[in-house]
Formats: sequence, structure tokens, C-alpha cells
Amino acid sequence: MARIAGVDIPKQKRGVIALTYIFGIGRSRAKEILNASGVSEDKKVSDWNDDEIGKIRDAVSSYTIEGELRSETQLNIKRLMDIGCYRGIRHRSGLPLRGQRTKNNSRTRKGKRKTVANKKKATK
Repeated sequence: MARIAGVDIPKQKRGVIALTYIFGIGRSRAKEILNASGVSEDKKVSDWNDDEIGKIRDAVSSYTIEGELRSETQLNIKRLMDIGCYRGIRHRSGLPLRGQRTKNNSRTRKGKRKTVANKKKATK
């Protein structure tokens, strides 16, 4: 298994797909990295030699990825919550923040249903 940016990359997959296992690298960025390092996109990770892995590591190091990217994202969310803007308030209360309706759906954000009991009618 090749190890790039602290992530074990699967050997049996093509290079473009394997690089997407790194947080912050998608398909298009993976293609850029492989083109910059001069490695074929269709070449499997098991066929990479040490020189190619070194070039790919150098190309990957120029991007913000993994832990650094996660902490940057968390800081951005914390900033929104601190300034008290609409998106920050929605983050704080665990509701969707991009204008979705919450009456019927949004279970992913709200979590499991919390059943509220009905009021009992007064007896005559």
C-alpha cells in the first residue's frame, strides 16, 4: 500500500480513483496531480515506482488537505457561530442552513425523531 499525506492508498485501484481517498482531493484535482507528476491516469497504484510516488507526494504537498483542511473548515464554522449570522445559528441548532424545508424532511441534520405525546382530554 502506498502512503501519501498520511493516508494508505489502495493498490488495486487506478491512480485517479486512489488519490480521491485523501480528504480534499477529488477527481479533477487527482487528474491535475497526476498530470503534474507525469504519471498516467490509468496506471494502477501497484505499478507506480518509488520515483513516481515521490513526484506525486511533492505535487500533493502543494494543496491544503487532510487535517489542515478539516481544521480550517471547523474554524470557518466556528467563526460563523461566533458572529451570530443566520448560517451560524443554524449550525448551532443543528438545522439545515441552505434554505431547505424542515417540516417533512431534513432527518439527516435533525437526527432521529423525538416523539411528542398528545395532551390528554379533560374528563367531564
